[in-house]
Amino acid sequence: MASTVGVIFSSINDENIPELTKIRSMGSIPYGGRYRMVDFALSNMVNSGITTVGMITRNNYQSLMDHLGSGKSWDLARKEGGLILLPPYISETETLYKNRLEALKGATAFLKKSSADFVVLADSDAVYKLDYSKIIEAHCKNNADLTLVYHEHEVKKSNYYMTFNTDADERITSVNINPAAHGVAKNYVNIMVARRSFLINLIQNAQQRGLVSFGRDILSPEVNRLKIYGYKLEGYYANMDSLVSYFNSNMDLLNKSVRSEIFGDRDVYTKVNDSAPAKYAETAKVKNSLIADGCVIEGTVENCILFRGVKIGKGTVVKNCILMTDNVIGDNCTLAYVISDKNSVIRNNRVLAGCEVQPYFINKGSLI
Repeated sequence: MASTVGVIFSSINDENIPELTKIRSMGSIPYGGRYRMVDFALSNMVNSGITTVGMITRNNYQSLMDHLGSGKSWDLARKEGGLILLPPYISETETLYKNRLEALKGATAFLKKSSADFVVLADSDAVYKLDYSKIIEAHCKNNADLTLVYHEHEVKKSNYYMTFNTDADERITSVNINPAAHGVAKNYVNIMVARRSFLINLIQNAQQRGLVSFGRDILSPEVNRLKIYGYKLEGYYANMDSLVSYFNSNMDLLNKSVRSEIFGDRDVYTKVNDSAPAKYAETAKVKNSLIADGCVIEGTVENCILFRGVKIGKGTVVKNCILMTDNVIGDNCTLAYVISDKNSVIRNNRVLAGCEVQPYFINKGSLI
């Protein structure tokens, strides 16, 4: 693989799930019983042979730093390169970046210091499996300026959404920002490949011209001048653009075929925490659920994701729920379609319920 440096945006889409990002960045949102959202983009880079990764932070990044540490869990604890946390400031004035272009401006020094030929940019708000080296191969074959990764699915309503059209050779012919049309389209998934020198020049030019939006100010007006190509992401893809999408993606993991696709032939790395195996009492009944280490179950659990250290009391019935680390559910409770953040306690005899289109959310450290 050609020499490549990676850049991951850990906080660029925090506003999409405010319930979970009040105390953490998008990249550090817990997922699937043991992972964090950033693990997928980071693992894809490591599995693609990228050994230098810059992590752009913004705010509430203490949880992210605790999770990433030195990068050892991803084999990125290195004397040269490795995992590098980039500051959230756009310049020496210590002003927090407001958009993707300003975030890249703050990362310019990191990019200039690198000697890599290519840059892979990725967000940390999606679950997918992708070999970035294949995108770079296509990028070189097309002699492209930019290569944008897309996934074909239904157009969603969002604060900011981008689709595009391509010709038979996958060259992008038009870019649509927040399209009004519905139906299946080529949806940009915020993964981009560019030559490092080209990207640096693009950022500096945008800075000089006072541009603020990568999509509206660069991609859309320059689509005919620049050689911008698309690259199709095949297989499973889930974007966390709302609490409902987060809930649905976690529930997808209860499908064996989805688990096999995401965690099959290429590893998804994460921080390892040693803890005791889960304990099941004689009264426990568990069906179609993912149960992490350290859980103690005395009640009924069905179609649920339980993170480490969750306790389910006697006579309690929990269905279609996501319970994060160290939740304690008392005796004789009933929970359905609940997402409970870390370290929450639900006392005996409580009944809490949401539904599949609006899960009931419990803040971290709550006592109910």
